[in-house]
Amino acid sequence: MNTSLHFLVTAQDTGSKARTGRLSLPHGEVDTPAFMAVGTQATVKTLAPEDLSAAGCQIILANAYHLSLRPGDEVIAGLGGLHRFMGWDGPILTDSGGYQLFSLAPLARISDEGIDFQSHLDGARMMLTPERAVRIQENLGPDIAMVLDEPLGFPHTQDEARQALTRTTLWARRAKEAHSLEGQALFGIVQGGGFEDLRAQSARELVEIDFPGYAVGGLCLGETKVETESLLDAATDVLPIDKPRYVMGMGTPADLIRGVRKGADMFDCVMPTRHARRGNLFSWSGRLSIKNAVHAEATEPIDSGCGCHTCRKGYSRAYLRHLFQAGETLGQRLMTIHNLYFYQDLLARVRAEINEGRFSSWAEAQLAGPLGQDPEGPPGGGGGLQRDRSGRLVSRMSARE
Repeated sequence: MNTSLHFLVTAQDTGSKARTGRLSLPHGEVDTPAFMAVGTQATVKTLAPEDLSAAGCQIILANAYHLSLRPGDEVIAGLGGLHRFMGWDGPILTDSGGYQLFSLAPLARISDEGIDFQSHLDGARMMLTPERAVRIQENLGPDIAMVLDEPLGFPHTQDEARQALTRTTLWARRAKEAHSLEGQALFGIVQGGGFEDLRAQSARELVEIDFPGYAVGGLCLGETKVETESLLDAATDVLPIDKPRYVMGMGTPADLIRGVRKGADMFDCVMPTRHARRGNLFSWSGRLSIKNAVHAEATEPIDSGCGCHTCRKGYSRAYLRHLFQAGETLGQRLMTIHNLYFYQDLLARVRAEINEGRFSSWAEAQLAGPLGQDPEGPPGGGGGLQRDRSGRLVSRMSARE
């Protein structure tokens, strides 16, 4: 099957695995490393497509599982596909829904056949197989589709990780065989839990299947930052250098810098959008909480050096705090615009530093400064962990953005 994905590495950092690239897709080109805004329900909350373009977003993410339930993937196909449906003419990547069903663990039963689950909307019993996940995404029509996989929460045993790895590889083979949409790229997903040897094994098995791109899943789910880097290293040591690498669900600004250092090209996370709605704002000076009383009469914008619409228009911190406390949607919108712009600006700076041969020293300085001071907070931007019915730690982060 032919795809319209082309990837060219344009620069390589000499002190790390960091690289820049150009990802060409049917709906446009993406300069990498790139951050994808999360639009689970065919919308990035509070923003219109033109806001995303103005913030510098090159590619966005939607969720096939949620869209298959509402309004339905066949409905979207009948309306001309996901791009036309949501009015976004740039590239789109869809996640298959494996992580969302993992986060809804009490409602799901996993077997080699697929994931048997209850709809979180009406409780109806459904089965998501690798083939069904492919069919849904072919109906939606994104530029990049993801195979169905089985992530694990931390902690877990090596036997549990090996079983999930085996199932993920089995599902990847079935997904590759089922996929037939010309021009759409199907990515495999590296699993292997918290074990470096299993991460390398998973990557090798997926490379043998031969996908046009690869994701690394099951990270930022309860492990330490050091473990995250080691596990990502184990995968990127094996994955082809001439194909894009996407790290799923990562994370803080510091996470992105560390991920780029380990050879990642693409990222997504709900953190910038979810945190904006909670009044938490990102800047080069570190994180700022608009809820703090110190901003009650502050006339300055979030960041006087920021080029986003919110800061350029001069919306004061006092006004944003008022909107937040009053529960006004405008506040959520203006702060989301700022946070997304910051994430795009961060990755643009990363690309510039790599291209100019300064990334390694720049990254060290950033991680030692305000951007590196993010606490070891809950994974995925504030979701946290809880015990499932078997006593294992799983993410309690909302299954949708």
